[in-house]
Amino acid sequence: MQETLEALIHYLQHTGFYLIMQNPGNAVMIIAGCVFIYLGIARQFEPLLLVPIGFGIILGNMPFPEGATLGIRDEGSVLNYLYFGVSSGVYPPLIFLGIGAMTDFSSMLSQPRLMLLGAAAQFGIFITLIGAVILGGTFPALGLTVDPLDPTVEPQARLIRAAASIAIIGGADGPTAIFLTSRLAPDLLGAIAVSAYSYMALVPIIQPPIMRLLTTREERLIRMPPPPVATAFQRMVFPIVGLVICGAIAPDALPLLGMLFLGNLLKESGVTERLARTARNQFIDSVTILLGLTVGASTQADRFLTPQSIVIFFMGAIAFAMATAAGVLFAKLMNVFLKEGNKVNPLIGSAGVSAVPHAARTSQVVCNQEDPQNFVIMQALAPNVAGVIGSAIAAGVLLQGVLAAFPAGG
Repeated sequence: MQETLEALIHYLQHTGFYLIMQNPGNAVMIIAGCVFIYLGIARQFEPLLLVPIGFGIILGNMPFPEGATLGIRDEGSVLNYLYFGVSSGVYPPLIFLGIGAMTDFSSMLSQPRLMLLGAAAQFGIFITLIGAVILGGTFPALGLTVDPLDPTVEPQARLIRAAASIAIIGGADGPTAIFLTSRLAPDLLGAIAVSAYSYMALVPIIQPPIMRLLTTREERLIRMPPPPVATAFQRMVFPIVGLVICGAIAPDALPLLGMLFLGNLLKESGVTERLARTARNQFIDSVTILLGLTVGASTQADRFLTPQSIVIFFMGAIAFAMATAAGVLFAKLMNVFLKEGNKVNPLIGSAGVSAVPHAARTSQVVCNQEDPQNFVIMQALAPNVAGVIGSAIAAGVLLQGVLAAFPAGG
């Protein structure tokens, strides 16, 4: 009887109910996962991303006995094998293949001047980079100068790497943020990925107040002429020319840019529609499930509920706001040099972030609130798709610059 009782007690002490009482942080994260799922289902905020991420958060924070090879960072576990695609930066280029196969660059090719708005929005990344370096250097207690995975890294190198990883959130591109962070600050991967996808989902809530604050009603009423139609030849040649030019500017971004332009060539060539259809449907859906699930599962409470995560969420919001503001302000600057009748509606500048097509739709929604008969969606798509390329280039520039100044192990 005594042995049976001891066995029962031993069993109960190894159940999730007992273990979660010993680690209340896991309960907090499980609730956070439920919130993500709620936002994805009930509010329909990026459900294809938030639902698997939210479920992954719950999965990653389910407690299990010490020594069990079940965790996402336990070598040999199933989750660890799946997470390799995130930690090694494999999933982001595969996502970009699907994005390229579903993206129509016609609006950008027919309005090349609007590409400048996509480039301008990336200024938010570099402004945040400077701010994160200053903040982390001023307050070491925030933890941006300490790398728990590699204590041999010099504090200054660690700070620059962490700041670059945080700044890329401003591009509103989850795969790009994961790709850069996996190379520069892998221990921050969970917090940065969740932040990036969160702000992508909240584009319709975060951007409109900034857009209205920085524009006058007269500017929001500007009507733009319909864009010309890009030819089939332009659309087919663009991915090849784009890869050569962008790859020369940011060689370190070639895994992202190469897959993006390959997917687009499959779409526009006219002879590989079967491959393009697979890339933009079943293929990208499968990778998205694995990416969202493993990113969510990497947010264990002991790693996620830290001052670092608070800083990342705070600075990520600033990066996204600054990128939105930079696009709007640059559009206003362009209008100084443009003649009447050829001016740009500054609302489309906010679409320079790479949250396609949500940022472009947000520009249209805010515009329609002022004038229901004003349609800027086609014009807004130009900086929006340019922002996809721009954020990848920004990541390549950051990766090349940071690793050149602070090589691995330095």
